[in-house]
Amino acid sequence: MDGQGWLQISELLLAFMLSSLVGLERQLRGKAAGLRTQALVGTTSALLMLVSKYGFSDVLLAGQVVLDPSRVAAQIVTGVGFLGAGLILTRQGNVRGLTTAAAVWETAAIGMAAGSGLWLLALVVTVLHFVTVYAYTALTRRLPGAAVTSVRIELTYAEQHGLLRTLLGRVTELDWKLTGLSPHENTDTDPAVTSVYLDLSGNGNPADIVHTLAIVDGVRRAGVISEEELS
Repeated sequence: MDGQGWLQISELLLAFMLSSLVGLERQLRGKAAGLRTQALVGTTSALLMLVSKYGFSDVLLAGQVVLDPSRVAAQIVTGVGFLGAGLILTRQGNVRGLTTAAAVWETAAIGMAAGSGLWLLALVVTVLHFVTVYAYTALTRRLPGAAVTSVRIELTYAEQHGLLRTLLGRVTELDWKLTGLSPHENTDTDPAVTSVYLDLSGNGNPADIVHTLAIVDGVRRAGVISEEELS
């Protein structure tokens, strides 16, 4: 049947694969719109493009009924814009979620390109996504006036007198500011071990904090849970 062959199925699968790659990157960084959200946005966008291309062929009559397939594409952009707006949060003058919202918009475009048969463009944009979030993140941290980064770190340590104070002192020495401290469910079988979340803000590399804390005697585990640039 026209519009429902292996070509269209391969375009849907391509959209699903590429949007899942973007979603996996977001998921590993602890973002709100992760693997499932990005995969759904990209695949659905591809399906809507295919519907726009093939779904109305039975009602088209030369010279009588003419449809503009670009109208469906325009509505996808509008709909994803509302989805992205819901991911942006403003708190204490700081804006969070801009990169995640942009990633959702990008995933929709990747799905639209795949659904339109522009597979090379979809592949190139997916590669550029990883260039942006990894290479550019490292670059912007080295530029003057770098944006403040908000990061949450999971810290598990053996209960010792003054150890937490020492750990917080190490964080301060790296020019990071503590914005929140909350207990975390301890999965360690040792009852003398405590787990907490550290919410920090600063201009450095979160990996430096993790390394600095991890080498302190008594620390069992340290890792980044989420990371977000603040405008």
